[in-house]
Parts: sequence; C-alpha cells; structure tokens
Amino acid sequence: MNAGRLVVKGASLLGERTADILIDGGVIREIGAGVDATDAEILDADGLIALPGLVDLHTHLREPGREDAETVLSGSRAAVVGGYTAVLAMANTNPVTDTAEAAERVLDLGVKAGLVDVQPVGAVTRGLEGKELAELGLMARSRAKVRVFSDDGKCVGDARVMRRALEYVRAFGGVISQHSQDPSLAGPTACCHEGELSGQLGLPGWPGVAEEVIVARDVMLARHTGSRVHVAHVSTAGSVEVLRWARSQGIAVTAEVTPHHLLLTTDLLSGYDPTFKVNPPLRPSEDVLALRAALADGTIDAVATDHAPHARQDKEHAFVDAAFGMLGLETALPVVATVMVREGLLDWAGVARVMSANPARIAGLDGHGQELAVGAPAHLALIDASASGVVDRDASVSQSRNNPWHGRTLDAKVVHTVFGGTVTVRGGVLA
Repeated sequence: MNAGRLVVKGASLLGERTADILIDGGVIREIGAGVDATDAEILDADGLIALPGLVDLHTHLREPGREDAETVLSGSRAAVVGGYTAVLAMANTNPVTDTAEAAERVLDLGVKAGLVDVQPVGAVTRGLEGKELAELGLMARSRAKVRVFSDDGKCVGDARVMRRALEYVRAFGGVISQHSQDPSLAGPTACCHEGELSGQLGLPGWPGVAEEVIVARDVMLARHTGSRVHVAHVSTAGSVEVLRWARSQGIAVTAEVTPHHLLLTTDLLSGYDPTFKVNPPLRPSEDVLALRAALADGTIDAVATDHAPHARQDKEHAFVDAAFGMLGLETALPVVATVMVREGLLDWAGVARVMSANPARIAGLDGHGQELAVGAPAHLALIDASASGVVDRDASVSQSRNNPWHGRTLDAKVVHTVFGGTVTVRGGVLA
C-alpha cells in the first residue's frame, strides 16, 4: 500500500455529479469514473457529497495561556471532525499574538498537531489595548505570513488607530477584521440584546446600533484608505443594510456570520443559561432572518464559527459574570445544512462558497478553498446530507463543553475529512 495514493470512491462532487477522485502526493491527480486504484487506499464515499475542505476565519484555540479550555491540538481535532482543513487562530491569547515570534509559535504548534493548517491572526494593537499598532509588518514578513489582523474580543474603537492600521496593511494585501462594538454604546458588561427581554431579565443591554455604527465607520475608512476591512460576526439587520450599500459602492468590505447567529435567538436567554452568552449577543428573529438572506445573496461572504471554548469554571457563573462564547467547529456544517440547505437558501455549491472558497480568499490561503479539480490540493470534506443526529456535548473532541447545540437535532454529518491527501477523519471519528 502506497500511503501517498488515495482513491475517494463514488463521491458526489458538490452534490452535482458522481465520480472517483484519485489523490497522490497530496494533490488531486484524476477525477472520473473508475480511476486506477492500483496500490491505493480506498475511501468509500458512496452517497456522500464531496466539498473542498472547510476554512474557518474565526477560531479561538486558547493556546498559549488557557490550555485548560483548549489547545492547538484539541482545537485542531475539533476542526477536522467538523470537516475543516484550515483555521485562523485569533490573537487574544496570553500572551497576545502581537509579535512575529508569537505568530510563529502558533504556526509551529499547528504544524506539530498536523491535522489542519493553523494560520495565526495577528493583533491590530499591542496587547489588544487599542492604542499602539502591533508589529503588523514584522508579522506579515515572518514565517507565519500573517495577513489577517484582529483585536477580536475588543473593538478597535479609535478611528485614527483603525485608519492607520488599514493604511499599513494595504501595502502587503492585509485585511483588518473588526469586532464591531462601540464601547460607549455597549460596554464590557453588555450581554443581552437591548430590548424588552433585557429589561425583564435585568441584564445590561447590547443594542444593535453599537455594532452598526462601527460597521458604518469602518466601511467609510476602507473607502478612504483604499484598504480592506472584514466585519466579524455580523449580527443585525442594520449591519446587513450597511454592508449591502457598501457593496453597491464598490468598497472593499467583506463579512462573516456565525452559525449561532443564523439559528439561535435572544429568547434563549430567558433561562439565564450562560451557555448562550456570546458577543455579540443572540438577536431577535428578524435579525436572524436578515442574516440568512444576506448569506444567501452574497452580502455576507462567509460562515465563521467564532469557536470560543471555555473551561467549566469560567462559564458556571451568574449570567452577567460568565465568560462570553460557545463552541462551533464540530457543528458548523450541520447548522448550515439545517438552516440554509434544508430551506433552499443555499445548495451544496453555495455551502462550499461560504465555508471554503470565500474564507480562503479573504484570508489569502492559496492552498485552500479551491475547486475540486485536477491539480488542486487534496483537502476534502465528505458529507452525508441525508443524516441527522442529536448533538451530545459529551461526545465533543474539544476540551470544553460550552456547547449551545446540546440536545438539538441537526441535519447532515461530516463522515470523512482529507487533509493534504491524508485521511484525518474516517467514519465520523478521528483516524
């Protein structure tokens, strides 16, 4: 058996046509009926949909600093089980990824894990403090080749600092990913969509306008600087309106939406379950419907998980004191299948676009998000679209258990994942 040769047998490419895929040396060599399987490992994909490996623009791996919640290795395991072959590791670690050395450390941890490509995201400002630019150029020139920068978890609230960052990264094709939260409108304790429910529950309100004014400001800064801005975890219909206008003007803005903002609504907070505490907060159904429509029509480019694992002691508090965030890597594809595919808002080619091709393009990951074609890198996710299952948080391969989907039935299942020609997930479990 030559470990370099793999035949994916009988897959339906993007749900459109059935073919075998011959992989050798980490590259797709042939696609067609009855390809030569001599000395090759056979991966049975009969009845499965083949997508290019998924790419996540927004993953919190917690290492270094909070290895009790997640590590690069455990997060990589969660990613491949979810069909991902590349993830962008956010910078709000301890220490913060705001230097070339820190970025290279995260890169090396990903290479050591060897399950997905782990691409570090660099901080925009030193220590995420929003004052002085981090080592943007040095991180870009490092072995990590950082191209996406974000203070995620905090907003770059100073317009002058944001302008300088946009001007700086333009020279090497970088992009600033913004956590849009005006601190004067939604401070650090804000944790519930501002409305009737937040008043009833006595929880600090997080109004949609606190997101929308930053999105609008950054759109105009992107136009002024000629640089690229990316809006992380869009959550409101108002932000969608701004993005739609920006696109009509040809402004270089892209955006992502999380699986939880596509399905979960703010009424879940009525039980004060801290599992559902996330930033930005869950929004009302009218926002959820606007986000789905925007993802379907291309106003929102990508689905990004904002996978945010937390140790038990950080979540098991009164709601207002609990940590923000929830798990997402293992369940993102099933959520998108349930919300978008089942409802006819996206076909499987559309899923590949918003979960692979567009994220890879935004991040500048040339080796990912490519069409399933001869000569392309052999990164694949093989999906059983007919499957459904009840999510069990205790079955997760993440180190954390803050899973908002526990007990919920979701469509579709990732059966196999192939990373660089190597089968990393077989039959739904780590190979």
